[in-house]
Amino acid sequence: MKLEGRTALVTGGAVRVGSQICLELARRGANVVVNYRSSAGPAAQLVHELGSLGTGALAVQADVSRAADVALLSREARAAFGQVDVLVNNASIYPRTPLNTLTEQEWDDSIAVNLKGPFLCSLEFGRRMADVGAGAIVNVTDWAAYRPYVDYLPYLTAKGGIITMTKAFARELAPKVRVNAIAPGPISPPPDLPAEEIEEARVGTLLGHWGSPEDIAAAVAFLVEGSDFITGAILSVDGGCLIA
Repeated sequence: MKLEGRTALVTGGAVRVGSQICLELARRGANVVVNYRSSAGPAAQLVHELGSLGTGALAVQADVSRAADVALLSREARAAFGQVDVLVNNASIYPRTPLNTLTEQEWDDSIAVNLKGPFLCSLEFGRRMADVGAGAIVNVTDWAAYRPYVDYLPYLTAKGGIITMTKAFARELAPKVRVNAIAPGPISPPPDLPAEEIEEARVGTLLGHWGSPEDIAAAVAFLVEGSDFITGAILSVDGGCLIA
């Protein structure tokens, strides 16, 4: 599927990796719907930047873990651009949750954003894509869903669910809609990540360095444009972490 003239929706698209995905898709000619939950200022700034690239852009506030918000997001996107051709389920939270203090609320919050949200969006937009006969969904999981580390149990459980959900949706929506996922490795360390953990992640790659948001954006574009014969795949973009 060529992105020129298409419409893509990116959840959690206002900041960090999400913003780079939006910019990459716009550079390839797509109209972009930027979903955000609380980053109104960055979303408005990004929409202005996207508009300067010559394609349509719209920011929509919605909590993707709520079905009513997803329905609103869908209505606003379709009112602006018609059919949504590409969905990128990027919205995520990454709280540290040590096991000895882990609460039910922390579990619920992580599952809601990191797994329920992609499910609700895939259900809403995937059905509509199937109805018109074409579409592509790209989910974002995590390389550590295969090799979990400590202190992030709810997050990693949700990301493991994304892997199974990707394959299940690929079967449910075939042959009209392709569904794939990206499993990033160390990409843009969070500002509160200790220096020793940053270094540990770096040396844990085969390539010896952290990746960038642009690496993930390029992978998303590849899964949309690179081949129409890829579905149900999990593409590792991890610098070799998984086999190191």
